[in-house]
Order: sequence, then C-alpha cells, then structure tokens
Amino acid sequence: MIIFIGAGPGDPELITVKGLKILKKADVVIYAGSLVNKDLLKYLKKESIVFNSASMTLNEIIEIMEKYSLQKKLVVRLHSGDPSIFGAIREQMNLLDKKNIKYEVIPGVSSFCAAAAALKKEYTLPGVSQTIIITRIEGKTKVPPKENISLLAKHNATMVFFLSINRVEKVVESLKEYYAKSTPAVIVYKASWPDQKIIEGTLENILDKAKRSNIKKTALFIVGNFLGDNFELSKLYDAKFSHGYRKSIY
Repeated sequence: MIIFIGAGPGDPELITVKGLKILKKADVVIYAGSLVNKDLLKYLKKESIVFNSASMTLNEIIEIMEKYSLQKKLVVRLHSGDPSIFGAIREQMNLLDKKNIKYEVIPGVSSFCAAAAALKKEYTLPGVSQTIIITRIEGKTKVPPKENISLLAKHNATMVFFLSINRVEKVVESLKEYYAKSTPAVIVYKASWPDQKIIEGTLENILDKAKRSNIKKTALFIVGNFLGDNFELSKLYDAKFSHGYRKSIY
C-alpha cells in the first residue's frame, strides 16, 4: 500500500493524528526534503528506509513506490502542507493507477491555514469577504488564461498566492488594477516554523518591505480587507437570529 500524507505546514505537531500513526509504521518513506520538516523523521522505525525526493524525478519516485509495494512494504509519500494544493500529487496517482498499485491519501494542514493562525485572522468575514482565491503567478508552470491575476482580482476577494514571492512585484502590479492601494497585504514566511516571519503592509508599501526582508521563497503573499478590523458580526451567534439549534430570544 502507498499512502500519501500531508505533513502540515512545518510545525511537526501539525501533522494529523492519523498521518502520524501511519508514519510511525512506515517501512519506506519518500519525503519532500526541501519542504517537509525533518523532525518528522524522528518518528520513523529504526529500520525504515528513507528517500529524499528533492532531487528525484517523477519516474524515480514511482519506481521506488512500485519496488517496495511489490515487497508488501508500507510506503509513505510525505508531502508538505496538504498534498492537494500545489502538491504535484495527481501525476503520481495517475501512474500508480496505470500500474494497478493501490494508494490512499491523508490530508494535511495547508500553509495558508497556518498563515491565518499566525496572523490571528479569519479569511471569511461577513460583509467583507466570503471567498478565498488560492492561486499563483505564472512562471515555469503556466496559468490558464482565464485565471490571470487581473481577472481574479476583479472579485476583490481574499487572495492567497503560493509560489509567487519571487515575483511579488508583478503580483502587486496586477492587483492594483482592481484593489485600492490601501488594501492590506501581508507576507508570511515559513508559517508555523520556528523562524516564521510576518511582514505587514498595504499594496502601496508592501514591495518596499518585501525588498528589505530579502525573502525569495517559502512564503505566502496574501491580500484582502479581511486583514482589517471592520466587519459585520456573524449571524451564527447573534441572539436575534434563529437556526436549527437555537431560537431567537427576541
């Protein structure tokens, strides 16, 4: 059996209970060494075989999975964050399907969730934003034309940019077409790691702050008015609001 596990954003305690239980039983682990916290490897059995996929190709990864699955070994593919978000997991699963190799996926805590926790903010605020757009700027990996940043920015929703900090100037330039320059923006570097950094600003000044920080990777760029303090109260706990579990007291 092959099991894909989301390792979480960095803090080793943010792996799920289910994921950790399986990791402790793993015979073979293929982990994304450039992103996954190596402290998680401390939970492995002494006899576990470990591969760092940072320098490996897709075919090399699949070859290892196939080799050890045929030996009836428990193989764990350890991805950072949640593997369903920019995890390059689908191409691995497709090849396993073709080889009739069984696998499962255990979700993980994404870095965009860890970033909100670090900021002590909520992405979805009544009257401010009820939509989160998770995206990236185009680089070596192309972005579909209809998902161009300028088109997405028209919604003025909360936007979270993965894999884009090295081209943050282009991101800000595209956003300014539809967001006010005063719109809050933040860079969260290595959310949940010991060396986590938070750089707060607005679309008007965040670039200057980004340049001074010299952060080039492993960071999220987030923009939206959810970072402000003005919002409507939730209906969920409003004493005037009735729902299936509570009657209005008025």
